[in-house]
Amino acid sequence: MSGGSSETKLVNFAMGNKTRRKIINFLANGNRNVEEIEALVGNKTIDFHLKILQDADLIELTERTAKISEHGKNFLKSDKKSNTEELKDLSQAKPVEIAEVRQLLPCIADSTKFRVIANMAPPLGGVLKILEPIFPRGNYSDKKDSLIIQKGEIITTIYGSGKVVMRMVKNENEAKEELENLKNTINETIKKGIVPPPREKVRVELMDIYKHLPQTNCRDCGEQGCYSFAIRLMAGQVSLDQCTQLKEPGYEPNLERLQFLAAYI
Repeated sequence: MSGGSSETKLVNFAMGNKTRRKIINFLANGNRNVEEIEALVGNKTIDFHLKILQDADLIELTERTAKISEHGKNFLKSDKKSNTEELKDLSQAKPVEIAEVRQLLPCIADSTKFRVIANMAPPLGGVLKILEPIFPRGNYSDKKDSLIIQKGEIITTIYGSGKVVMRMVKNENEAKEELENLKNTINETIKKGIVPPPREKVRVELMDIYKHLPQTNCRDCGEQGCYSFAIRLMAGQVSLDQCTQLKEPGYEPNLERLQFLAAYI
């Protein structure tokens, strides 16, 4: 592979799935036929997973036999190296506390939900960028010095100044519980002093999102159509959970691709 952005996106997508990581690690120990792989991971979506790995040039398929490619071997080597060597030092960071929950207001995107403004002390400042990889759906912005974290419908923004804004919560109790979980996750990482290596950024375009939506314009999500839903998803104003059709049989591949793309929005 040439290593361009499209290839990188394919590899990131392929290895962002637990089943496919299991398959490629299985193949690292030798060639396997499809039946052996099915016995390991189940046969419900085996063809789909093998096709994704093949498209990413991580495995080679010959008739009913799969083997890891040279690119796949190199990926596993570099992945192990990055997990052991590219660790960040958090020795200067101090444990944080949620000092106060100042406001509980109706959420702009959904009036049945709430947004909370709180304060984190001491402010994390530049440490925010280092902490980004500990959140599966975290995205740091240099321009705003903020870390946006999505967990289900809940979207949390932590600013370097210490301000914390949490949107789409059901009530104050849920907000306090999520803020406590957030604090504990950060403090546990600071205590350990290391974080995983930074994820490579993937540029997500509006049409990347739209083409994987059902495109039925059913309006069950409350939007005028799938295109407007894609726009609001890119803006962080809606979540994939609100597209009910993606939960129906047959849309599993679309949902998985969208979940991958949404993590980089």
